Amino acid sequence: MLPWIVAALLLLMPMVAMQFTDEVNWDGTDFLVFGAMLLGACGAYELATRMTGNAAYRAAFGVAVVAAFILIWMNLAVGIIGSEDNPANLMYGGVLAVAILGGLIARFRPHGMARALAATALAQAFVGVIALVAGLGSTGANWPRVIIVLTGFFSALWLLSAWLFRRAAREETSVNAAP
Repeated sequence: MLPWIVAALLLLMPMVAMQFTDEVNWDGTDFLVFGAMLLGACGAYELATRMTGNAAYRAAFGVAVVAAFILIWMNLAVGIIGSEDNPANLMYGGVLAVAILGGLIARFRPHGMARALAATALAQAFVGVIALVAGLGSTGANWPRVIIVLTGFFSALWLLSAWLFRRAAREETSVNAAP
């Protein structure tokens, strides 16, 4: 229930903020998109938790879902490379594709998921390098730092998820090997 409660509170936050400031100005489409994203994230996490009782697997899946959610949200709201309208931000769709396709290929088993999320971290880093080398989204003196920090942040989340999946695989192996 906790993820669903958190999702409901997150959905209410902009509505409450709109009562106190003009800085937050959401319309029905904004709430619909955000609600759909929350529904997808919570639904995916709940499905994963029903698949296994392994705490490391659940944590790994949760970290991956949160990373994907934030990556999508940031790209839709303000964009990572320049503004949200910059087509270079579509490269982050490739990062998410690596995670999703890797998960499907691994059949969401922990050992394969560890590899898929490590590959996702590599794809994330690759997009950051492309953005820096090509000068994509170069708006202001701070843009290289923004790309570097966000690339590092997301890569760290993907690697944390990979590490947790690897731990889940070890726990699964040790449980299956026990006499």
